[in-house]
Amino acid sequence: MSAEQVSSLCEQLVKAVTVIMDPASTQRYRLEALKFCEEFKEKCPICVPCGLKLAEKTQTAIVRHFGLQILEHVVKFRWNNMPRLEKVYLKNNVMGLISSGTQSILEEESHIKDVLSRIVVEMIKREWPQHWPDMLKELDTLSKQGETQTELVMFILLRLAEDVVTFQTLPTQRRRDIQQTLTQNMEKIFSFLLTTLQQNVNKYRRMVGAPQEQEALTTPQTDLAQEPKAQANCRVGIAALNTLAGYIDWVALSHITADNCKLLEMLCLLLNEPELQIGAAECLLIAVSRKGKLEDRKPLMVLFGDVAMHYILSAAQTADGEGLVEKHYVFLKRLCQVLCALGSQLCALLGSDSDVETPANFGKYLDSFLAFTTHPSQFLRSSTQITWGALFRHEVLSRDPLLLAMIPKYLRASMTNLVKVGFPSKTDSPSCEYSRFDFDSDEDFNAFFNSFRAQQGEVMRMACRLDPRTGFQMAGEWLKYQLTAPVDTGPMNSKTGEGLCSIFSPSFVQWDAMTFFSESVISQMFRTLDKDQIPVNDGIDLLQLVLNFETKDPLILSCVLTNVSALFPFVTYRPEYLPQVLSKLFASVTFEVIEESKFVMSVQAPRTRAVKNVRRHACSSIIKMCRDYPQLVLPNFEMLYNHVKQLLSNELLLTQMEKCALMEALVLISNQFKDYERQKAFLEELMAPVAGLWLSPEMQRVLSDPEAFISYVGADNKIADPVLEDPSGLNRSRISFCVYTILGVVKRARWPAATEEAKAGGFLVGYMPSGSPIYRNPCTEQVLKLLDNLLALIRTHNNLYKPEMVARLGETFAKALDMLEVEKNAILGLPQPLLELYDSPVYKTVLERMQGFFCTLYDNCFHILGNAGPSMQQDFYTVEGLATQLLSSAFINLNNIPDYRLRPMLRVFVKPLVLSCPSEYYETLVCPMLGPLFTYLHMRLSQKWQVINQRSMLCEDDAADDNPESQEMLEEQLVRLLTREVMDLITVCCVSKKGVEHNTTAAVDGDDDEAMATEVTPPASAELTELGKCLMKQEDVCTALLITAYASLSWKDTLSCQRTTTQLCWPLLKQVLPGNLLPDAVSWFFTSVLKGLQTHGQHDGCMAALVHLAFQIYEALRPRYAELKAVMEQIPDIQRDSLEQFDSKLLNPTLQKVADKRRKDHFKRLITGCIGKPLGEQFRKEVHIRNLPSLFKKVKPSLETDVLENEDGEGLTALFEP
Repeated sequence: MSAEQVSSLCEQLVKAVTVIMDPASTQRYRLEALKFCEEFKEKCPICVPCGLKLAEKTQTAIVRHFGLQILEHVVKFRWNNMPRLEKVYLKNNVMGLISSGTQSILEEESHIKDVLSRIVVEMIKREWPQHWPDMLKELDTLSKQGETQTELVMFILLRLAEDVVTFQTLPTQRRRDIQQTLTQNMEKIFSFLLTTLQQNVNKYRRMVGAPQEQEALTTPQTDLAQEPKAQANCRVGIAALNTLAGYIDWVALSHITADNCKLLEMLCLLLNEPELQIGAAECLLIAVSRKGKLEDRKPLMVLFGDVAMHYILSAAQTADGEGLVEKHYVFLKRLCQVLCALGSQLCALLGSDSDVETPANFGKYLDSFLAFTTHPSQFLRSSTQITWGALFRHEVLSRDPLLLAMIPKYLRASMTNLVKVGFPSKTDSPSCEYSRFDFDSDEDFNAFFNSFRAQQGEVMRMACRLDPRTGFQMAGEWLKYQLTAPVDTGPMNSKTGEGLCSIFSPSFVQWDAMTFFSESVISQMFRTLDKDQIPVNDGIDLLQLVLNFETKDPLILSCVLTNVSALFPFVTYRPEYLPQVLSKLFASVTFEVIEESKFVMSVQAPRTRAVKNVRRHACSSIIKMCRDYPQLVLPNFEMLYNHVKQLLSNELLLTQMEKCALMEALVLISNQFKDYERQKAFLEELMAPVAGLWLSPEMQRVLSDPEAFISYVGADNKIADPVLEDPSGLNRSRISFCVYTILGVVKRARWPAATEEAKAGGFLVGYMPSGSPIYRNPCTEQVLKLLDNLLALIRTHNNLYKPEMVARLGETFAKALDMLEVEKNAILGLPQPLLELYDSPVYKTVLERMQGFFCTLYDNCFHILGNAGPSMQQDFYTVEGLATQLLSSAFINLNNIPDYRLRPMLRVFVKPLVLSCPSEYYETLVCPMLGPLFTYLHMRLSQKWQVINQRSMLCEDDAADDNPESQEMLEEQLVRLLTREVMDLITVCCVSKKGVEHNTTAAVDGDDDEAMATEVTPPASAELTELGKCLMKQEDVCTALLITAYASLSWKDTLSCQRTTTQLCWPLLKQVLPGNLLPDAVSWFFTSVLKGLQTHGQHDGCMAALVHLAFQIYEALRPRYAELKAVMEQIPDIQRDSLEQFDSKLLNPTLQKVADKRRKDHFKRLITGCIGKPLGEQFRKEVHIRNLPSLFKKVKPSLETDVLENEDGEGLTALFEP
C-alpha cells in the first residue's frame, strides 16, 4: 500500500486520538472517534506501517503512545496469521525504536517506555527461544548504546519475569519453555543486572560526589552539566533494582548468595544512598524473606555480620534523624520488615540439630529491633510484634542471655505502647503525625490499635513465661503509681459531670493501658510459677491497695474492677480477704455518678454508657468469680445471698439484667452444694417471686393474647414526649425479669461433674441402655412449671408480626418490631461511631427502648428453649406432646416473621436442641419438628433468592423508604446470612463431622472474602449422622433436604455454596443412590451443580469443589442414566468427540482406569463452557499464543548439555561476555 494512503490514514487517526483525549470534545464525537480507532485496529490491513509512522519521535506523546498501542494490538491478536517476513520487519523496527526512536531517558514519558517494553515482551512470549535464539544477545547489544536503552532493557526483563513467573499469563508449555530457558541463562542475566547496577551506581556516585571532593576547583557550570548525566545513571540504577526485585523472588538461592553474597553486600551499601535506598531495601526484603531448603538459606546469615549490620543500622538512624518525611518513613518501614524477616530466618535456621550458631551481633540486632519497637510510629511498633513472639518462643534463642536481658526492656516498651494515643485527628502525642500517614480516620486507627494491643498481650505473655517475676514487679509498680497519681481529665471534659474522665483523658488512657498490662502478666505468672513460688504477700498488698482505692469516675472504676479480678487468684491463698472483695464488687453493682437524694423530686437523667458498663462489669466479675472459684466462695454463700436479697428487695435499684446476673452467681455457687434436695429447695426459694409473677392470672392473660400483650407493654400508645414519658416501662421490665431469671437458672444450674459425687448427692436417676448415666437437674421442676406460659409468650410474640397486629401498634411504636440500628450496622459492616460513646447519658427514645425490649425478649425466649435440652435432658425431651407444643408456638406464623428474627431462632434454639437430643427421641421429637421446618425453609429461601435475582432486571421505585438502596442491601445481606444459617443447620443435623473439620472455611458471618482453598476435595469420610439417616427415611423431608442443598448451589452466596458443596451435597445424594431415582431428578441434581458453576465458577474455591461434585455425580450415575449425557451435550462449546471418548472409557469396565486426577482434568475441560468467569474477563478478547516445537525431548537429556546449543550453532552462551 502506498505511502500516501498510510499518511492520510495517519492524519485521520491523529485527529481521532486528539478528539478522544480533548476534554472539550462532546460525548458523541468522542464515541465516534473511539469507534473509528477500534475498527482500524481490528480490521485495517496496514496497521504495522501506520503504527510505526505514528510512533515516530516527531509526533506528540499521546499520538506516539497510540501508535505503539496499535503495534501491541497487532502482536497480541494478529501474530499467528502474519507472514514470517512481516514478523521480522516488525521486530526489527521495534528494536530500532528502542535503539534510536525514543527521547532521552530523562525526557521520555514513562507510559511510552512501558508500552514499548510490553511490545517486545509480547513478541518474546511468542517466539523465544526457538525462533529468536539471539534475543538476549540483542538486548545486551542495545544496553551498550547508553542509559536510555539500558533502562528499556531493564523494563523488558522485568515485564518478562512478571508475565511468565509471577502472573503466569501464558499457556503452560510456552511458560515452561521460557522459564527453563531463563533459568539456564540466569547466571548471565544476573551478572548482567549486577554489572549494570554497579556501573551506574559508581558513575552516579562519582558525579554526585565530585563537588564535595574538589570543592575549590568545581565551577557551577560543570556541576550543572553533570546533573542530567548523574540523574540518568540514577534512573538506570533504580530500574536495575526494580528488575532484580522481580527475579530475586524465584531464582535459585545460589544466584543471590553467589560470589560471597556480593548482591547482598551491594544492597546493604545502597541503603545509605538516598535515591536508591527504597529499591535496595525492597530487594533485600525479598531476598531475606525467601523460603526453601534450610541448607540453601544459611548464607543469608551474612547479614548478621559486622558490615551488613553497620549499614542497616546507620541507614535506619539517618532516615529517622531526618524527621517525618514520607520517603524516609516508607524506607524505615521497609527496613523494619527486613529486620523482621532476618529474625524469622534466624529462628528457622537455628535449632537444636543445626550447626548454625547464634550470631555474634545478636545483641546489636536486638537493640536495633527494640529501637523500632520504641519508635513513635504505632505502625512500626506493631510491625515488630510477630518477630518478638517468634524469638520468645524459640527453643534455643529463648534461653539466650541476651534475649532474656531484653525482656525487661521489651516490657518497658510495651508499657508505653499499650497507651492508646496517636489518633490521626489529634496532636497530643508524637505518634499522631505518623498516624496521619497510615490511617484515614480515627475509626481506622481505633480498629488497628485494638488488634495491635491484643497482639502485644500475646507477646507479653510469652515474655513473662520466660521471666514471670519481672513482669509482675513492673505491673505492681505501675499499679501503685496509678493509684496515687492525681486524675488528669485533659481538655475534653466528660459531659456527665465536672472532673470526670472521657475516653481520651490522659488519666484514663494510662489506667486503661496499666490494667491491660497487669491483667496479661499476672495471669501468665499464675500459669508459669509453681504454687510455692507465687509472691503471695506482694499480691495481697496490691489487692488491698486496690480495694481501698475510692473513685467516683466510672471509667477509672471499671479499670479498678478489672484489677480486682486480675489479683483475685491471690485470694485462693488468703480466703479471709474474700468478704472485702465481695463488698467492693457489690458496691459497684449499684454505682451512680449523681447522688440520688438530690433528684428525689425531679426526673433523673438516664445513666451514661460508662456508668452502665461499671455496673455490668461488677455483675460479670461476680459471676466469673463464682464460676471459676466456686469452692472458695461457698463458705461465704449466706453473706452473698443476703447481699443479693437486699438488692432485689428494691424493684428500681437494679436493671433486670443486673438482678439476673446476681441470681446467676448464686445458682453457680449452689451447684457446689452437691446435694439435690438442698439445691432444689434453694432454687425454689430463689424463683418464688418469678413464679408468683409469671403464673398470676393477669400475666397468663397478657402472655397468651397478642392484643392484651401489646397494651400491657404500652406499644399501642401515642406518646407526647418520647424521651421522658414511658408509662408502661415497669410492665416491660417485669416480663424481662421473669424471662432473664428463667434463662439464668436453666443456663447455670447443673449436677456435679464427677459421677460419684452426683450419685452421692442424689442427682443420678439411672443409666441409658448404652451405659451412660442419666442425671436430673435440680431446676427442672421449677422451670417446667413455667414452660407453658413461656411457649404462650413465644406464640404471642410470633403473632405480633401478623399484619392486623402490626396495625394495632401505636403511632409512636409503628416501627417497634423493626431491627435496631446497631444490628443493621453490624450486618452492613458499618463501623460503630467511635468516640464519645461512653460520655453522654443514654437518652433512648421510648421507641428505641421498645425495639430493644422486643429484640432481647425474642432472643432470650429462644435461648431458654435452646438451653433446656442440655440442661434438663430427658425431663425436657419427654414433656408430653413437646413436638406439637413447639410447632404451635415457636414455628407459628413464620411467613410474617422477618429474616432477622428467624436467624437467631435457628441458631440459638433449633441447633442446640437438635445437637443435644439423644437418639431415643429423634422419632418422637426431632423428626416431627424438623420435617415441616426444612420444607418451609426451602420454600422461603427459594422465593427470597428469586426476588433478589429478579431485582437486577426490574427497578422498583420504593418511595416509601428514605434510602431504598441501603434497604435492599440490608435485605440481601440478611437473606445471605439466613441462607448460611439454614445450610449450617442442615449440615449439623445430617453430616457427621469426621474429617470435615479441616475443610471448613472461616465461619464468620460477615466474611465474604474469598479466602478459600483452591483445591477442595470433600473428605471421603463425610457420612450421614443417625439423625440424618432418620430424616432421609421420610420422603417429604428427604426431598426438601436434597432440593435445598442442590438449589442453594446457584444462590449468590459464595461461602454457603462452598460449604454446602464440600460437606453436604454428596453425602445426601449418596444416601438415596441405592433407591430408584427418577431420571428427571438425576438430571436436575446434575444441572443444579452446573448452574452453580455458572454462578460461582469465578471463585477458585467454589469452582474446584463444584467440579469435583459434578465429576462424582457423573461417574456414579452416568452408567444408569443416559440422561446425564444429554445434559452434558447442552453445555456451550462442548467438544462432542472428547465427550464420546470420556463416556466410552467410563462405560467400559474392561478398560484400565486412568488415574483419578487425569479423569477429573478431562471432565473439567469438557464442562469449561459452563464455568462462570469474573465480570472483567467475560468480554475480554481472547489472546491465543501458539506452542512452539518442543525444546525439551521426552528423554531426559543430561543436565550438562546446553539444549540451546543443539538448536542453534551459536546457542546462548557468551551472551554477556565483555
